Amino acid sequence: MSSRSPNEGPPPLPDRVLVGRIRRPHGVRGELLVDVVSDVPGRLSPGSELWLKSADGASRGVTVAASRPHPRGALLSFEGLQDRDAVEPLRGATLETERRMVTPAPAGSYYYFELAGCLCRDARHGDLGRVCEVIEDGGGLLLEVRAGEQRLLVPFVAEYVAAVDVVGRRIDLQLPNGLLETCTSAS
Repeated sequence: MSSRSPNEGPPPLPDRVLVGRIRRPHGVRGELLVDVVSDVPGRLSPGSELWLKSADGASRGVTVAASRPHPRGALLSFEGLQDRDAVEPLRGATLETERRMVTPAPAGSYYYFELAGCLCRDARHGDLGRVCEVIEDGGGLLLEVRAGEQRLLVPFVAEYVAAVDVVGRRIDLQLPNGLLETCTSAS
């Protein structure tokens, strides 16, 4: 995320949404081991059209030729890339889908990409910064909120979240006394 100030206005929702991260080639036939970050069934099925975004930021369209489960994610191959030499440069790239292909989240729940970039505002303390990351810590979700060098981890729980406005890119919070002082650090 860029280092936007809270007064610059909200960043727009992204046009594309992350669905996988390429870890490495697998074997010699052009398969890739992919960390899957989508829970939509069929998102990476043969015939799926995705965007491949390399580490340098360049994007190109790809079509999934084959897909099969793997204990560490999925093994994918793409049309036109049939050997290890062709896929080796894809190490570390990401796979994205068009946001318009993502079904709306159920009422009261949100996709991580919808929360990232939202301005967080506390009822007592005012603007706290923008969500730069949503973290799963095993005990629930945390919003990593940044304002300059200040970093705040906020539990994303109903007791602290008064309202979420995805379109307006804003999250209204009601933090308990002491949380701001306890959970803020300088990076």
